[in-house]
Amino acid sequence: MIRHVLAAFRAEELKAQSAAERLGLSRARFYKLYANYLGACAHHQELLWTPTVSGGDHAAAWPPEVHALLRKRLSSNPPASYSFAASEAFRYHRCQLDRAQVRRWAMENNLAHPKPNHRPTAPVKRWQRSQIGELWQLDATPHPWFPNSPNLFPMLNMLDDCSRVFTGSKIYERELLLAYLDFLPAAFTEYGRPLEIYVDYHSLFFTHDPHALTQLGQALHFYGISFRYAPTPQAKGKIERSHFFWQERLPAYFASEHISDIDQANPHIQDLRRHRNQHEMHRELRMKPQQAWNLAQKEKRSLLRPVPSCPWWPFVWSLRTPIKVTPDGRVPIGSQLLTVDARPGAKLILCHHPSGHHSVLADKPNQHSKPVILFSNLPK
Repeated sequence: MIRHVLAAFRAEELKAQSAAERLGLSRARFYKLYANYLGACAHHQELLWTPTVSGGDHAAAWPPEVHALLRKRLSSNPPASYSFAASEAFRYHRCQLDRAQVRRWAMENNLAHPKPNHRPTAPVKRWQRSQIGELWQLDATPHPWFPNSPNLFPMLNMLDDCSRVFTGSKIYERELLLAYLDFLPAAFTEYGRPLEIYVDYHSLFFTHDPHALTQLGQALHFYGISFRYAPTPQAKGKIERSHFFWQERLPAYFASEHISDIDQANPHIQDLRRHRNQHEMHRELRMKPQQAWNLAQKEKRSLLRPVPSCPWWPFVWSLRTPIKVTPDGRVPIGSQLLTVDARPGAKLILCHHPSGHHSVLADKPNQHSKPVILFSNLPK
């Protein structure tokens, strides 16, 4: 309907006042929408143009589906924040609202809630890297994400320091090595390999021996990714603030959508993560994270490297334990003993993959050789 009204106004079949009344907008907002439409016409993309209907000054201009969505989000327990409700209106119905409009609507519909106590905004611009992929910040935050459940589940978050793009966000049952072995390669596959990762001083990354590497450290080192630790939580302010972003939004979203377990939650988190990257303005950058990412790529400010085509990939990102072949030529895998083509007493490597599958290798990962796979139930 919006496109037809604008086309009719362009063809001088409608006057501005009549066109604005049909769309439920003021003349000023109608002309803003019309200017957006003309921009698409100038590039011969009027048929591909998706109108983003501004909320206008009055809720009467909003489609009924927007009212229903706002009521659903703001009446959940806990209720969604006004900024998140506005983001959801755009994500589902391409209705562009701001926080103040949603707050005014909530007050008119007896759905207003008290403003949370936020930390004061820093008066200075924070330090950041100049190239994407130069530094990614990684951290985990435990939180009671699900309605009527006191259980704390860790959520792994990772963002690019330059663009603030969330390169990964996922909830796990526990913060174990297998969680990181699942989380990190998925992010690298989607975005590429960064130069360095900023992490907590966690036993999964560091040992008391400064010259020794943990299995996770070995995996990162194998693919040319360095890491260093933050001495305090304040040193990783960007990723620490991102935790609040999710803690504010997800419990309300899960309550209104009746999501109560991790398997249900994670696909929704990926949709919300991509929407935030592409469509939500970042206050410090004064642009959307994906815009900052694309601008850095256009200006050749990128240190990202593609994931190499390497046969070791699934085995490097696995929990590896040494095993020994029994005298009758078998190896223990879980509760089973399986026969392998190896001499009795030989020392092998058992790989526990994050997916729950297992593999048996003749030797540990090595850049100068290919894996000798004695057993694997990984899907091909």
